[in-house]
Amino acid sequence: LQLACNVLVVACPCALGLAAPTAVLVGTGAGARRGLLVRGGDVLEAASNVDTIVFDKTGTLTTGKPTVVRVSTDDNVNETECLSYAAAIEENSSHPIAHAIVQQALADTQIPQRRVSSDSFNQVPGKGAEGIVDGKNIYVGNLDWVMQKTGASSSAEGLHTAKLDPGHTVVYVGMENNIVGSIEIADQVRHNARQVLKKLKESGITPVMLSGDQQTTSQHVASQLGIDTENVIAGVTPIGKVDAINNLKAKGHIVAMVGDGVNDAAALAEADVGIAMGGGVAVASEVADIVLLGDRLPQVIDTFRLSKMTMNTIRQNMAWAFGYNMICLPLAAGVMLPINGLGLTPALSGALMGCSSLAVMANSLLLQVRASF
Repeated sequence: LQLACNVLVVACPCALGLAAPTAVLVGTGAGARRGLLVRGGDVLEAASNVDTIVFDKTGTLTTGKPTVVRVSTDDNVNETECLSYAAAIEENSSHPIAHAIVQQALADTQIPQRRVSSDSFNQVPGKGAEGIVDGKNIYVGNLDWVMQKTGASSSAEGLHTAKLDPGHTVVYVGMENNIVGSIEIADQVRHNARQVLKKLKESGITPVMLSGDQQTTSQHVASQLGIDTENVIAGVTPIGKVDAINNLKAKGHIVAMVGDGVNDAAALAEADVGIAMGGGVAVASEVADIVLLGDRLPQVIDTFRLSKMTMNTIRQNMAWAFGYNMICLPLAAGVMLPINGLGLTPALSGALMGCSSLAVMANSLLLQVRASF
């Protein structure tokens, strides 16, 4: 009867039951103290296995605070009118580029303030926006989309070649059946983006960049960041971003997606791990598995480091729990009694069981120290 009691007490699966939950609890808590909002232990497990990370360009790898550097027009409108019409459309959009155009128009008191006619505004994610301003159909977006809406020729008075810098983005303005202007936008690369991508490569994670911008603009930014040419996917719509994620997953990759805008929401939800920048729009944060509350790119590295530490702690806890049972269960069953007469008492069995649970909890709590990055 005593041997049966010993086995019953020693076999209590407290340590085994605490091995994963305590590590996850401490890991998510350590992340929260460092500005990482992690939505569960399964997210940490998935993040620890990521081998490919996809970044949106605007607002993620760049500062997301673009500015207007040049406005070019044809003979139909002047620069002031072009910016005024574009701002009337873009004030209804939350995209950083739209915000830059509106701010430029507001900063110049010589630019007349126009408004879109009621219910005429329509935005096509990843392409542009349109509406009726002063009785005229106005289109603001990428060249292909504006050409499609206006039916204008690609020559368009050479406006599509008006770029000053290959790293700048050009937004085109269409009026009725003509492309009447182009607005060149500059956005700075985050100062620590290249170092972050370098560290990700060193840890075995391949960075990929997605962008709705043209190939030349995207390739120029990628060259500044050290991203390989074959890992740049340009000119994609929000649906195209989802397709890019699915293509990578179909090749057997575990994919994380980092984004900040409405256009990234679907891709964030589709990725194995969706990571949203804290300074982005609410919808991105709502669908993401991890939110970087500090809006700092190095927190991406912190996320993967924390996930690996948490999973290592779980493995250590499991090893301890199984090792404890493998050693103590035979002792509790009296395997040593025929040899040297040694055996466990119920009290000693209970003490060993309690010590095993305390060891697991202590190892989990040590994660707070190990995660002090």
